[in-house]
Amino acid sequence: MFCEKCGKEIPDSTKFCPYCGAAVSKAQDFVNKAGEAFNAAEQELGSAFDEVKQSFTGNSANQQNAGGQYNGGYQNNGAGQYNAGYQNNGAGQYNAGYQNNGAGQYNTGYQNNGGQTPPPYRGEKLKDDRGLASYIILSIITCGIYGYYFIYKMAHDVNIACDGDGENTSGLVAFILLSMITCGIYAWYWYYKLGNRLANNAGRYGLGIQENGTTVLMWCIFGTLICGIGPFIAMHILIKNSNMICNAYNRAHGLM
Repeated sequence: MFCEKCGKEIPDSTKFCPYCGAAVSKAQDFVNKAGEAFNAAEQELGSAFDEVKQSFTGNSANQQNAGGQYNGGYQNNGAGQYNAGYQNNGAGQYNAGYQNNGAGQYNTGYQNNGGQTPPPYRGEKLKDDRGLASYIILSIITCGIYGYYFIYKMAHDVNIACDGDGENTSGLVAFILLSMITCGIYAWYWYYKLGNRLANNAGRYGLGIQENGTTVLMWCIFGTLICGIGPFIAMHILIKNSNMICNAYNRAHGLM
């Protein structure tokens, strides 16, 4: 086997690396991985709590003040120009380097798929670090209330990141009412549509998303038979892909 710290090959029975002294036993490896998983879940929970807090207090890092100035330095001067340099000159070119060279390629690496470009800046940074662990834990703690808030915020962010694609992800009210009327069937349709929308918009940001709405729907329906874990896998796919899209949106507008 190999030491994870220094990368050198050591005997399988070794408990401590003879080169760097790091603990390399299987038991220690399990403890380390468990600690990493716990820390990741803790970060997810902290991020989720911050998001909820900001929703109530309005203290967003990219909030617009009364003068049209964004705290992140993005100011609309009334002519469609932002101080960060994101100016549409009428020919599909952006001063920050997001320029169509005629072959559908943008200088920053964002591939133009079918003539589409990343949506314009909307005055806020999108959340790109959602996680399944925080979704499950906080939904249990709040008796399901956080799950609905999660749906609301995900739809909000996806509608911003995918703006201009001709689609709209319905919000929380429609999700709840139509799911109740259809005995939960609409929720599956909502997941299916969201999965397709994320996959279809990946090309706008030069991303490659393999899972689409059909993948999500199959996990929701048939994955339920696998000890009921299918819906959680479906939600994991939606979270992962929405994080990718929102992260690409943030990078496209210099919000990282």
